[in-house]
Amino acid sequence: MSPTGVEMSRTYRTCRMARARLRVLVGRARAACRPGGALRRDGGMVTSEYAMGIIAAVAFAVVLYKVVTSGAVGAELERVVRQALDARM
Repeated sequence: MSPTGVEMSRTYRTCRMARARLRVLVGRARAACRPGGALRRDGGMVTSEYAMGIIAAVAFAVVLYKVVTSGAVGAELERVVRQALDARM
């Protein structure tokens, strides 16, 4: 008895999926064998990068605080808030 078209299609699809999985596994194995192990991925920042990020964030916060608490900007912000609170809906 010969297989039907549906059975052949299913078999062909299964074979293609198996080959694709095998290609991925072989690629990972090759990468693991390379010098430096290309499979290792950096998941985040190292300590020095965290320190630099924190310093930059604090510096930005200080500059923003100085700008917002300056006389001209403070008065303008107060005017905007008052206008928003007095708005009729």
